[in-house]
Amino acid sequence: MKLVPLLAIAALAATPGVAAAQEQIRPTTPQIMTSAQGEVRIAPDRATIAIAVQTRAATAADAAAQNSRKQRAVIDAIKARGVAAEQIATSGFNVIPETRYDREGQAAPRVMSYLVVNTIHVEVRRIDLVGPVIDAALAAGANQINSLNFTVSSPDSARRVALASAVAKARADAEAMARAAGGSLGPLIEMSAGEFYAPPIPRPVMAMARGAVAQDASVPVEPGEELIRATVTTRWQFLPAR
Repeated sequence: MKLVPLLAIAALAATPGVAAAQEQIRPTTPQIMTSAQGEVRIAPDRATIAIAVQTRAATAADAAAQNSRKQRAVIDAIKARGVAAEQIATSGFNVIPETRYDREGQAAPRVMSYLVVNTIHVEVRRIDLVGPVIDAALAAGANQINSLNFTVSSPDSARRVALASAVAKARADAEAMARAAGGSLGPLIEMSAGEFYAPPIPRPVMAMARGAVAQDASVPVEPGEELIRATVTTRWQFLPAR
């Protein structure tokens, strides 16, 4: 009479649902998870400059013609400083009618003139040429330097140094947590790296007019250093004290 309940219990324990429940009840190995960020500073070796020519005339055609002549002179002057043609790209060409209302209640504004703005982006692959390129552009007729950004052309080696620093910090944090919990750090279970961050260094120079720099003085350029960051997430086994 007692064999039936025993067989029923054995069959019940062998079912997948009960096995899964028993597996959940079993204590899991304690783990420690940490994240850390590593940083490296590196001197940039390239720069991108946004250079614009702005002209104004009574008609759009005249304003565009004047602008084209001046921008061509600017591009030629930049090339003469050692910048290749493939490093110069037009990034914007705007024709803007400038209007005015002569009297209150006028149905439509009157176009007084047209403003044309032609902007080029110049990639300078030598930091020591940044100042001379700006000088040459202003002397040739550019009247707007809209932005100046410094970048690193090959950040991979610096990124790996930042990753190594992040891993070392993550391990040190995990060891501190293990000691504080009364145990020690076990082997590494899992580790992953996040996207590294290497932002360009902006140097905004808005609406620099021609003649703002004296002919006997060069534009001073200080590239500074670029900050490269890398993030890692680690998971370790925790070994409780015996």
